[in-house]
Amino acid sequence: MKNYYLYLIRHGLTQGNLDGKYIGQTDLSLCPSGAQTIRSLAEQEIYPEVGKVYSSPLARCLETAEIIYPEQKLMIVDEIEEMNFGEFEGKTQQQLQDLPEYAQWLRGGVDACPPQGEKFGDFTLRCIEGLDVIFSDMMRNDIQRAACVTHAGVITNLLAGYGLPKGRPADFLCGPGEGFEIILSAFLWQKGPTFEISGRLV
Repeated sequence: MKNYYLYLIRHGLTQGNLDGKYIGQTDLSLCPSGAQTIRSLAEQEIYPEVGKVYSSPLARCLETAEIIYPEQKLMIVDEIEEMNFGEFEGKTQQQLQDLPEYAQWLRGGVDACPPQGEKFGDFTLRCIEGLDVIFSDMMRNDIQRAACVTHAGVITNLLAGYGLPKGRPADFLCGPGEGFEIILSAFLWQKGPTFEISGRLV
């Protein structure tokens, strides 16, 4: 049975990241140092050659994809956009730490939801729907190796929730421009859905 290789890559830094803000679906561009870090990693040729690139619709991901794969065909996948933090968007942990609704959200659970934001369970389902869009496109077009430029929350959610071997979200944290290689097969996908985690890119 054929295997398909997908490289999940976290976007570069924005000023919002440097400021420690929850930026979620706030559409920020890469900051100068963020773009330079991605260029430096790309020059080291750590990113495998691929037949297609999939990206979150947010600017920081599109810009990262353009730096790493400037000549590669790109497909936007709305479902792999970062979590919507609602009223927490644009705020730091320090600004939120005294709010009871923030403390309640940090306790977690599938129904945990920032005010006017997205439930964690809904985000989880959206992430796997996005991966299904990508995998279906890879199989339909016989693309055996592809890259997916997305967000830290999407990557950790997918790997901790659906990857093998099993791990905690903390096991799958990655820095800007870093990521993981996963192996998709029709057998595991139909059985799970699940996939193999084969290693880190950086």
